[in-house]
Amino acid sequence: MKILAFAATNSRNSINGKLIQYTASLISNADIEYIDINDYEMPIYSQDREEAHGIPQLAQQFYKKIGQSDALIISFAEHNGTYTAAYKNLFDWTSRINQKFYQDKPMLLMATSPGPGGAASVLNTASTSAPYFAGDVQASVSLPNFYDNFDMDKLEVINAEKADEIKQAVLQMLE
Repeated sequence: MKILAFAATNSRNSINGKLIQYTASLISNADIEYIDINDYEMPIYSQDREEAHGIPQLAQQFYKKIGQSDALIISFAEHNGTYTAAYKNLFDWTSRINQKFYQDKPMLLMATSPGPGGAASVLNTASTSAPYFAGDVQASVSLPNFYDNFDMDKLEVINAEKADEIKQAVLQMLE
């Protein structure tokens, strides 16, 4: 099984990236490919740009990466209650290739934040909208109070209840 995993943020020190690493470490017998969406930075989407220059090669490469995977793990950072601008732009360009750009892949959607909300707003948005883009959401997990619930040295969730919830979500995605 090939799993594509990424944090939906352009932060180089993303706590969502740490959560992705931890979650992927729970999966054995799979080829995990981590990508950094900074490698897919493009001009801000506009219909005028698309008409003038077409769809950027980076969007096409991202779409292909999704197509080559068997499942997706995405952890969303929350900016003002929604997607980061970096992810939204990648999402907008890629959806111009094919509105069903998640290509019916099973998905585990996650989010975390330093605060008690755990980026639940963006996670809800992502979980609700993914099926419209052919995302097969198998599970979603929010980890609130990241720094209280995650050991940065060991790169693991230390809240036993949340750790179990993540393990169950991984199993659900892999079914």
